[in-house]
Amino acid sequence: MTTEMLPPTSLDAVLQRLSALEQRAEAAEARVNELEGRLPKDKLSLVLFSGDLDKALAAFIIATGAAAMGLEVTMFFTFWGLAAIRGKKDWGGKNVMESMLQVMSPGASTELQPSKLAFLGAGSVMLRQMMKQRDIASLEDLIALARESGVRMVACGMSQEVMGIRDEELLPGIECGGVAMFVGEAQESKVSLFI
Repeated sequence: MTTEMLPPTSLDAVLQRLSALEQRAEAAEARVNELEGRLPKDKLSLVLFSGDLDKALAAFIIATGAAAMGLEVTMFFTFWGLAAIRGKKDWGGKNVMESMLQVMSPGASTELQPSKLAFLGAGSVMLRQMMKQRDIASLEDLIALARESGVRMVACGMSQEVMGIRDEELLPGIECGGVAMFVGEAQESKVSLFI
């Protein structure tokens, strides 16, 4: 039966039904696109809260490994974790509390101590020596590799302010951001870690 043989009311009904189906298909496609936009991307978001040598090593090993696997990596350094990306101590213009914190905290990644068995610095020396003997990359080598691999490193602005750490004290190229920046990255990430 051809369309010329259908009564006019039947053809109108078919066209209306077809139009309704097209609208439903467009709405479904829009919904699928919206849901696809919410899917996690090939990203890793990592918070380094700890200033311990072994934990910083783990964070950078994971970050560089993920970057090598093609993931976009963002590392967010907060509170004690800032020591891993600190390049130097700057004593100028700090108040008494900031100066006290400065004395008590590491000035660079080379001064980090392990979380266990630190023994007044001997633990760090032993751990670094054992890693060197086994040809395992140092923390400083991993930081350089992360930078070469395009790992985005962000210092928590609020933590910097609380701890009296100025931008000039951080390694070159470190971004400054806040919790909203990290949460935005984490929302889009397949993997989020807190170390």
